[in-house]
Amino acid sequence: MPSAEEPKPVRRKEALLFIFLVACLFPLLSVAIVGGYGFIIWFLQMLYGPPGPPN
Repeated sequence: MPSAEEPKPVRRKEALLFIFLVACLFPLLSVAIVGGYGFIIWFLQMLYGPPGPPN
């Protein structure tokens, strides 16, 4: 059975991974998702025109 307390190197590695995920990966992923959505909307408006009633 594994012991209740983990060795120090494992805890340090997990802490650094958590900081990387929170400070780097999630913000970059959020910007990429929002930017990708904006690009899709922009591209569809080039093909089909802006939203709204036809004139």
